[in-house]
Amino acid sequence: MDYSNLNYDVIIIGAGVMGSSTAYYTAKTGLKTLLLEQFDFLHHRGSSHGESRTIRASYPKNPYYSLVIKSYDLWREAQAQAGFKVFYEARHFDMAPSNDPTFVSVVENCRENNVDHQLLRREQVVDEFSGRIDIPDDWSGLLTEHGGVIRATKAVAMFQTLARNHGAVLKDNIEVTDIKNDGGVVVLTTANNESFRGKKCVVTVGAWASKLVEKIFCVQLPIQPLETLVCYWRIKEGYEGKFAIRGDFPRFASFGRVCLYGTPSLEYPGLIKVAVHSGNPCDPDKRPWGCGVMMGEMKEWVEGRFCGLVDSSEPVMKQSCMYSMTPDEDFVIDFLGGEFGKSVVLGAGFSGHGFKMAPVVGKILTDLVVDGETSEVDLKHFRIGRFNVAS
Repeated sequence: MDYSNLNYDVIIIGAGVMGSSTAYYTAKTGLKTLLLEQFDFLHHRGSSHGESRTIRASYPKNPYYSLVIKSYDLWREAQAQAGFKVFYEARHFDMAPSNDPTFVSVVENCRENNVDHQLLRREQVVDEFSGRIDIPDDWSGLLTEHGGVIRATKAVAMFQTLARNHGAVLKDNIEVTDIKNDGGVVVLTTANNESFRGKKCVVTVGAWASKLVEKIFCVQLPIQPLETLVCYWRIKEGYEGKFAIRGDFPRFASFGRVCLYGTPSLEYPGLIKVAVHSGNPCDPDKRPWGCGVMMGEMKEWVEGRFCGLVDSSEPVMKQSCMYSMTPDEDFVIDFLGGEFGKSVVLGAGFSGHGFKMAPVVGKILTDLVVDGETSEVDLKHFRIGRFNVAS
């Protein structure tokens, strides 16, 4: 069927987790929805692939707590509709030097939002986790029940399936070359010179956001793609079950000189995921597929924090991924404006911590398409205008 002559209510460019979630909610709302992806669906070249992502409610910044709490319910709702599980609940444990500014902000934010939590000293940490986690004497830990792991690629596939079930049209291997304003939007592509016309457009292209926005809209956004590595480390024989998600081992994050995060053993039995929250600047179309950052610091951290129960000599598996970093690590959710007014909505710059909030971001982007505003969050934190952008 030739879709090029059809009009859509909304055309969504980019079928990672944000675009796929948005397609689900726009289609569910009753909008005639088209979802376009420049590569194969579920490809491994962006930021939405892989085995797992983490979810936590302990945040150093205020806007995110409410978004995460809403996302917990939306993940459960979506997976119930899909009929399969993508969200696995677990406790969450933060650790850091006691005076670390980020850790202090996390504690303050938990108190401000009445999040049930425990502050733990070193000996309490050792007792709580039965000798599986240790921290230095001048560190503290914060334990909450609001944590978990999301199966990443499976979650993207879930949103795409739900979107299709609600009538959305999904097309991959279609690269967008231009967007024109004709009272609505006309999306031009490389696929046999196909074009698609819609009333509104949502741009959720991840690490390609700054390139696409500058090329089409002549606006320079300070969104820097980073290439990062996710590492899996072998749990020593006899201790595998003690680090499994089905037990009481938590999802975790560590602040300080090096920021790391990780998950209990889930996707690969006998392996635990630990990675650095950082990366090397890259061009998403010319990635070096490099060796990652701070490997020495990560090895030292694994050896020290897991009490010698995890082999820290070398990760047994590495997976490359990309971040789309803003200077303040806050999202970009806004209208692109200019000649397009409120016809083009941008969701970008999720800075390595957005995946967990994909359901609520999808709802917010849908609100902006339908109503031109949202009640889910105060968008002042995410406006393009907070940057000194050049046109």
